Amino acid sequence: MDGEREVDASEEDKAETLACRQAMAYIQSLHDVTDFRYSKELLNALHWMLQGHHHPLKTAGRWRKTRIRITVPGGELTTDYGGPDQELVPGLMTELVDWLNEGDLDSHLLIRAAMAHLNLVKIHPWSDGNGRMSRSLQTLLIARGGVLAPEFSSIEEWLGMPGNTWEYYKVLREVGGPVWSPERDTLPWIKFNLLAYHQQAQRVQRRVDRSNECWMRLMDAAEAGGITERQVTALREVAMTGRVRRSRYEKAEGLNTQQATRDMQALTRAGLLTPVGQTKGRYYVAGPVFPQHVLATAQRPHTIVNPYAA
Repeated sequence: MDGEREVDASEEDKAETLACRQAMAYIQSLHDVTDFRYSKELLNALHWMLQGHHHPLKTAGRWRKTRIRITVPGGELTTDYGGPDQELVPGLMTELVDWLNEGDLDSHLLIRAAMAHLNLVKIHPWSDGNGRMSRSLQTLLIARGGVLAPEFSSIEEWLGMPGNTWEYYKVLREVGGPVWSPERDTLPWIKFNLLAYHQQAQRVQRRVDRSNECWMRLMDAAEAGGITERQVTALREVAMTGRVRRSRYEKAEGLNTQQATRDMQALTRAGLLTPVGQTKGRYYVAGPVFPQHVLATAQRPHTIVNPYAA
């Protein structure tokens, strides 16, 4: 969205990403509002922010007016879940909002956030976008608890890993049942979310460890090769992500365009970087003399474990 990479995406996908970005920015801005309260109006407004760009027939920001039926992937005639009747939705949402404001306030933040997600997605109050909105509500609760880093306030990145999305829908089916059944056991859902939180934290820790080690190895190389400490910032990004743009380096180091351009040219002449593309689309990748042991460190495999496995 910030133009750092050329992305071949449809206009619909771009609109989807922009809507999510704006909603998440607003959610994070609510983290320290002193007179904050959850309300049906707030939830509908957030839903409109996420879904308002869709087709007019998929009305956003208003409760659904029809029954909802979730089908099995690949089987349009097979019902996977049937939500509560539309006449029940306003009352159920009133109960949910009351709980968000007053219920189980002594429970752990992550458990309350997971339960908010589960209850909202099973009420399924809107015609579309219920899953995305439920995950956004989970993020809002965590943000209100003081955790703002996206890696820890949202499970979206973890859900994007192969297999995790399938497990997400599997546990929702297990816990939610085929129809609205609020009396069912929610322990499997809590365990699933705790696993997501924990494994996401492991991923971040491994990334931080590799990044720090790359930095130290590059600093050693800098001392021997006449590289400045600020230029190491550009080299570390190449090691960790495969590329760097002059604009990102400029912003990271607080430089002006002329300074950043000179640094990138110097690293290119030294063989540490190789430019790809022209003008606005240009980025830099590892050059022929980029320290190979640093690249190996950045690509070092790691293991993510299940801490709750018996």
